[in-house]
Amino acid sequence: MSKTWFISGASSGLGREMAEKLLARGDRVVAAIRRPDGVADLQARHGEQALAVRLDLMDAASIRAAVDEAVRRCGRIDVVVSNAGYGLFGAAEEVSDAQIERQIATNLTGSIQLVRAALPHLRRQGGGRIVQVSSEGGQIAYPNFSLYHATKWGIEGFIESVAQEVAPFGIDFIIAEPGPTGTGFGAALDHAPPMEAYEQTPAGEVRRAIGTSAFPIKGDAERTVQAIVAAADSPRPAFRLTLGSTAYDSISAALRGRLDALLAQRAVAFSADRTGDAVQAEQEGQG
Repeated sequence: MSKTWFISGASSGLGREMAEKLLARGDRVVAAIRRPDGVADLQARHGEQALAVRLDLMDAASIRAAVDEAVRRCGRIDVVVSNAGYGLFGAAEEVSDAQIERQIATNLTGSIQLVRAALPHLRRQGGGRIVQVSSEGGQIAYPNFSLYHATKWGIEGFIESVAQEVAPFGIDFIIAEPGPTGTGFGAALDHAPPMEAYEQTPAGEVRRAIGTSAFPIKGDAERTVQAIVAAADSPRPAFRLTLGSTAYDSISAALRGRLDALLAQRAVAFSADRTGDAVQAEQEGQG
C-alpha cells in the first residue's frame, strides 16, 4: 500500500534523492521547502503524487502551516522526514553571533518545531513515524563544527525524550546518523572568517583537509537513502540508524571511549550518593 511522506529540505541532497525514489515507487510526497518551485520538475513528472508546501525552518508559524496544509490536502501523513539543515564551519571563537543564531534556529529549533507541529496530527490519526536526519555528528565531534554538533546532539536528546512521551499513541522515531556522504553538504557550509591563531591547531588541520578535499567522503547518497527508506518501511526499525563505515567506526570508537571512562570512575560516582543513614533519617522525618 502506498504511503504519504512529508519531507523537509526535499529540493536537494538526501531529501531530493528520497523524494525521487519514493515517487518512482508510487508513494505520495509532500516536499516542504523554502521555494516550492524547487520541485517543479517532480510535480511535472508525477502530477498529484508530488505536492509542494512552503516551509521556513526559522519561522514556527510557517512550519505549522506547512504541516497543516499537507494533512488538509492529503488526509494523513504516514512518515515525516525532518531532513532540512546545513553546517556552520569555524572554530567557536571565529563564528559570529548571527551565524550561531541561524544555525541553532534552523537545525535545532526548526527541527523541534517540525516534530511538535506533526505530533497532533499523528496522534489524531492513530500513529505514524518520524525520521529525524541527524548525523554521526550527533554522537561524535570534529573541530570546527562545534555549533553544528551542538544542534545535532541537541536534537537527538530531544527525540530521545519525545519518543518516550508519544509511544503510547503509536508514534515512533528513527534517528538517521549518516557519516560524510556525497550530497553537496560541504559545498553548502557556512564558513566563518578564519583567525590566524587557529592555523596550527586541530581546527586549522580540519580547515585545510576540507579545503584540499583531503577529508574522506565514503558515503553514497543513493545507498544512504535506500537504507533510511527500508528502515522507515520496517515494522520495528532501529531507533538509531548508523549509515556508512565512517559513521560506524567513529561512533563505535566514541562510545567505547565514553564507556571505558565511565567504568573507570564507578567508585567516584557512587561516592556522591547520600549515605544510607541520611536517607533513612529523612524517611523517618516524613513518616
